[in-house]
Order: sequence, then structure tokens, then C-alpha cells
Amino acid sequence: MTEHALTLTPPGPLREFWSHFRQNAGAVAGLLVITVLLVVALGAPWLAPHPPAEQYRDALLLPPAWLDGGNWRFPLGTDDIGRDLLSRLLFGARVSLLIGCIVVTLSLAAGILLGLLAGFFRGLIDTLIMRLMDILLALPSLLLAIAIVAVLGPSLNNAMIAIAVVVLPHYVRLTRAAVLSEIAKDYVMASQVAGAGLLRQMFVNVLPNCLAPLIVQATLGFSAAILDAAALGFLGLGAQPPTPEWGTMLADARQFIQRAWWVVTFPGLAILITVLAFNLMGDGLRDALDPKLKR
Repeated sequence: MTEHALTLTPPGPLREFWSHFRQNAGAVAGLLVITVLLVVALGAPWLAPHPPAEQYRDALLLPPAWLDGGNWRFPLGTDDIGRDLLSRLLFGARVSLLIGCIVVTLSLAAGILLGLLAGFFRGLIDTLIMRLMDILLALPSLLLAIAIVAVLGPSLNNAMIAIAVVVLPHYVRLTRAAVLSEIAKDYVMASQVAGAGLLRQMFVNVLPNCLAPLIVQATLGFSAAILDAAALGFLGLGAQPPTPEWGTMLADARQFIQRAWWVVTFPGLAILITVLAFNLMGDGLRDALDPKLKR
């Protein structure tokens, strides 16, 4: 019995993480939905029955196939200029996920760098960085994004830059708080005594121990980026026609809400399901990565 006990090894970090993550049924469901969205986004050229910008003038505002007047050539119906709604939703998944990836990458990279600088260089640098972040947080996020896009010009690239600037303060404040809690620990002082340089302290010793809350924030920021991009697209400041972006699809269809409900309902459901999936997965990541919340 003793020999058997001695041969047991503790589970690896990935296995331990999964054992905690899968206890949250909502997080697992969110992960499955996100996996399906990734498959749909990558396979959109093969899964879509029609090109997303192709117009069929003989099928304007065609209802979904299961309703009277529908056609199985267009399973979810068509919009006001005869474009297949299902095809545009599938290609729209690519645009929305791309927006989330680029926004989170830009804001996370800049937030980590500024947060590390603020945490390690106390004094003037810390004050300047944090006061700038306070100014950004004091402004309404959507209004600030609209102002940035208005200055740069309406386009999908400028919308992503604006959203990245809007969410930047959250990553900076989170990184700085994590750095301040880590640099006071013994292992940082020991590595400093051993001769570790500043860059090694920042990016090798301290940063890996600050990643858990940043991963959770990035997951939740992914859904926020999709929502903000949809809002800017709805206002005509994001993706421009004929790009199949869900917010732009809603803006184009708002005048047909009463007579063609499908052109509004399906893009809205796509945004709702995607944002909900990322929020659920973010909650599961928080529970699995935070030692205080592990069951």
C-alpha cells in the first residue's frame, strides 16, 4: 500500500485546470459553442450555400424555408436585396471572431506593457500612465469609440483600433495590480539578489504569475469587443457594406422589422449566442484559474 502511494504523482496543471473547469456546466457549454463558431468561421467558404454578396433579384425578402413562400435554396431567407441570410451569417462569424482576436491582442499587449511599466517604475511614470487610464475610464466607452472612429474615418480597421483603445485601461489596471502583489514576494527579491536584470524580472519572473486574471479578462473582453463592433457597425461607423458583419446586417434590416422579422432576428441571435458563450467560458476560466474559487 505504501509503495503504491509513493508511485502516485499529482495531476499536471492542464489536467487539474480541466477538472475544475468542467465542473461548470455553463462554461463547458460556452466552450462547445465557441468551438462550433470557430469551425463555422474557418469553413464558411465551404459551408455557405451562396457567396455572401451575391444578389438574387427574384428572391427579395424571401422568408425562411419552413414558412409559406420560403425556398430551401435559402434556408434562413434573404434580405431586401436578395442576399442569402445564412451565407452572410456564416461569413459574419469570421468577421466577428477576427474583430475579437485583433482587439484583444492589441489591447492585451499594450495593457501588459503599460501595466508592467507602471508597476516596476513607481513615481512619475506610474502616475502619468494611471492618470491617462483614469481619463479614458471617465469617458463613456461607446462615446469614446465613436469619437475615435469619427476622427480616423468609418471602417472596420479603425473600429477595431477604437475598441482596443476603449478597453485598454482594464488590462493596464489589472496588470499593474498583479505586478504590485508579485514584486513584494520572496522569489522576486531572491532573483534580484542573484543578479537578474530588469527585463528578466518583468517578462520571465513576474509576468507569468500575472497571466491568470489577464486570461479571464481577455476572454470577457472578447465578447465586449464583438458587442462594441456590432454597435459601431449598427451606427454605420464599423464594417462598411457589403461586408457581412452582424451589426451592419442589423443596421441594414432595421426598416424591415415588422414585415420581415428574420432579417433582424437571426443576426441578433448570432450576436447574443456568441457573447453569451464567451461570458460563460470566462466565468469558468475565472473559477478554474483563481485558487480562492476552486471547489
